[in-house]
Amino acid sequence: MQRLAWAISGSGHCLRESLDILSTLENVDVFLSKAAAEIITQYGFQAMLNATNHRVYQDKTASSVPVELFYQGKYHTLVVAPATSNTIAKMAYGFSDSLVTNLYAQAGKTLVPSIVFACDTAPELESEAPRSNMVKVYPRQIDLANVAKLAEFEATKVVADIAALSEAIHIRLNEIGC
Repeated sequence: MQRLAWAISGSGHCLRESLDILSTLENVDVFLSKAAAEIITQYGFQAMLNATNHRVYQDKTASSVPVELFYQGKYHTLVVAPATSNTIAKMAYGFSDSLVTNLYAQAGKTLVPSIVFACDTAPELESEAPRSNMVKVYPRQIDLANVAKLAEFEATKVVADIAALSEAIHIRLNEIGC
């Protein structure tokens, strides 16, 4: 049975809400970038992640060993949520030098569709900071341009908010009969 691969980069923006969606899903493997592992701890969300009971892989190898699971046909979909502006830029320009960007590259190379929740999608956003206070964030023009560039990639659905992320995941799961 194929599974859903869910990669988390190092953003706190809608991380709580992303983990909430993750907790409602079955048959998921979670992949954490080094920054994601730090951020999850910094925001106090480790218990939320543990409560999902999903398998968790952390970025601990130089060659991103877990990407071989895509070659074995283990996954039907990759979700990257939340995705930092750094991760988006790397993916938009073909870099695959971290676990998350390598997963995205290998998903594309094995024809596995991706759903990407980009953090920087509007000129002004409110985002949760550590210790639960909200802050205003003003993405740069280059950040917005990289999101637009990534949205043009084949087999990639870029979403701008949590509602769209949830909807895209459920549409995909319905498409494949899950």
